[in-house]
Amino acid sequence: MRTERRVPTPHGEARLTSFRARNPFVTLLLSHGAGGGIGARDLQALATRLPAQGASVVLLEQPWRVAGRKVATAPPTLDVGLVAAAKALRVRTPLVVGGRSAGARSAARSAAGLGAAGCLCLSFPLHMPGRPEKSRLPELAGSGVTTLVVQGEQDTFGRPEEFPEDLEHVDFVVVPGGDHGLRVAKAAGITQAEAMEIVVESTLEWLVREVGGPNR
Repeated sequence: MRTERRVPTPHGEARLTSFRARNPFVTLLLSHGAGGGIGARDLQALATRLPAQGASVVLLEQPWRVAGRKVATAPPTLDVGLVAAAKALRVRTPLVVGGRSAGARSAARSAAGLGAAGCLCLSFPLHMPGRPEKSRLPELAGSGVTTLVVQGEQDTFGRPEEFPEDLEHVDFVVVPGGDHGLRVAKAAGITQAEAMEIVVESTLEWLVREVGGPNR
């Protein structure tokens, strides 16, 4: 079942679009990146596929996006929006927070404070393209909760090999040939549908393993 509601935040109204499972074992609260909205292919794949597997998904549109602005507000305002959304949900299941790109950074910064059961980072922007010296790794490493990173093999914001292999509490999944938007080129060896299958199946497997679910 899909529903929408607006939630007040100190920076304006946010919008929550919920895709509810019949008997959920977990709720995912996911926000979008700085350059797009909840229509991102990975967010939509999770929202439309996971409820049938017992995971409710709530997509958060930050106030700047709801207001029709084209440029995201400062990172701390994204955290405020995420926290307001999480508190408004009042879910009875374990809550996993996450998002893509800037939304992934915000989730990593906020997860522990929200008491989240996990953090899902889609296309974590380790650094700006061509600026590896300005790393956001401390945000990811400091999430304080079990974390899944789903990263495109060709992501110019941070290729998989740029991430340390020994990050505590962090699992890693690579989308072959995927760019920052997890779009795959024809030469990648997999189709776009197969790429989204990797996102959905790896997320579900991680949720069942780390949070607990009907298949555990």
